[in-house]
Amino acid sequence: MTDLAPLRRALLSVSDKTGLVDLARALAARGVELLSTGGSARALRAAGLTVRDIAEVTGFPEMMDGRVKTLHPMVHGGLLALRDDVDHVAAMETHGIGSIDLLVVNLYPFEDTVAKGADYATSIENIDIGGPAMIRAAAKNHAFVSVVTDPEDYGALLDELETQDGATSYGFRQQLALTAYARIAAYDAAVSGWMAGALGNETPRRRAFAGTLVQSLRYGENPHQNAAFYVDGSGRPGVATARQHQGKALSYNNINDTDAAFELVAEFDPADGPACAIIKHANPCGVARGDTLVAAYQAAFDCDRTSAFGGIVALNQPLDAETAREITGIFTEVVIAPGASDAAKDVFAAKKNLRLLTTDALPDMRAAGHAIRQVAGGFLVQDKDTGHVGMDDLKVVTKKAPTEAQMRDLLFAWKVAKHVKSNAIVYVRDGATVGVGAGQMSRVDSALIAAKKAERMAETLGLPEPLTIGSAVASDAFFPFPDGLMEAASAGATCVIQPGGSMRDDEVIAAADEAGLAMVFTGMRHFRH
Repeated sequence: MTDLAPLRRALLSVSDKTGLVDLARALAARGVELLSTGGSARALRAAGLTVRDIAEVTGFPEMMDGRVKTLHPMVHGGLLALRDDVDHVAAMETHGIGSIDLLVVNLYPFEDTVAKGADYATSIENIDIGGPAMIRAAAKNHAFVSVVTDPEDYGALLDELETQDGATSYGFRQQLALTAYARIAAYDAAVSGWMAGALGNETPRRRAFAGTLVQSLRYGENPHQNAAFYVDGSGRPGVATARQHQGKALSYNNINDTDAAFELVAEFDPADGPACAIIKHANPCGVARGDTLVAAYQAAFDCDRTSAFGGIVALNQPLDAETAREITGIFTEVVIAPGASDAAKDVFAAKKNLRLLTTDALPDMRAAGHAIRQVAGGFLVQDKDTGHVGMDDLKVVTKKAPTEAQMRDLLFAWKVAKHVKSNAIVYVRDGATVGVGAGQMSRVDSALIAAKKAERMAETLGLPEPLTIGSAVASDAFFPFPDGLMEAASAGATCVIQPGGSMRDDEVIAAADEAGLAMVFTGMRHFRH
């Protein structure tokens, strides 16, 4: 094997024709013989290029609706032959097999077909066979063959040919082979994942997930950790699909927190009014509705002004200039919203370190998906928490029933608690969080911390008493004992929403009745670890 491999013959067969003609022209200008198939060949001929059909090379026409065209020794021999092996060279001469030095293939658009809701039969027909087989062959033989699977690499290939006078270097071919194998792995993962879903197999024996690199990050959670950001191709609106209008590149922690913020604010239908969520370290430090977007932001900010500093702001409606001016009153890392007015963008332009992201849409919080977490030696896979309860799902378990206004606050608190690290306690009053206790080993401590934060904010705002007085409180899981419930009552909560299901539910209900609380059970838990 030599480092440089001259490029004399190329096979181009692509479903995505982006940049194909320009690439082929550049190759032809270097004297490279072009082989092609079907639609790719027609596109190249239409551009005035000389192309040899693969059917002419193999001696067999494309058949079976194109299912069989490149699965032939004349193709795979040309890709797999070791140019420095005398037996391989002799076999090529004996059988008239010409070497193929460059393979340019991208696959049938299976992922796009499935994303458009195609039926089972159509999806099956869009599973590529010949393409992956050729890519594997060329990538395996990267000692001599260059393989390109993405139009984004066309420019790099032409630059390499220019630098190496019509050849490619071994290191360059290695990188192309790496990209090719990753593409095949992602394709196979998409097919197997779709098929598991189509067959209703929730726990297939083997499972694969894949992503496409969109950003190499400066570091991970800490400076000594390398990190990168990949997208899964699902198209779910959020930080992975957002447009960044200004500010420096997002960090690992920015991306994680922005995702948490946008997923939370999407719980609140914009048709029901503006909502705002402020996130710090993946936990909400303030969430609120308002008659206007700026009012929602102000109410969310007033839940915990200290934690909001350097936080992430998510909005469920397009950002306007008034809200933008209010947000710039303190240091904010990221603002994400479905959109932003030109006037709002102008306000943010003066804050060059503030990142503004827009998504055009909110994620569907009831759409199915998977949550994946790595553990030592494996990973856990579960359905996304798409659980939802409405007014009709709640069961009043105390002598006193919540009022209509309390029910609204209880449901608001429940939506927020779903996005708070367990053990979670959330106090809400008049459509805004007034105390959040997150991530404690004891539910009692979460109730105490949230109440203490509310006391401090009352002092900051000059209020006569904490806003937990008269509030609704949500617990993401049941109260195992009455003690956590009593701490919430001591903080001034008047009504409670929790899943129920404890062995001591009767004790907890009796304690609530004695304290004069109204309490409802959801029958659903929202652990978030």
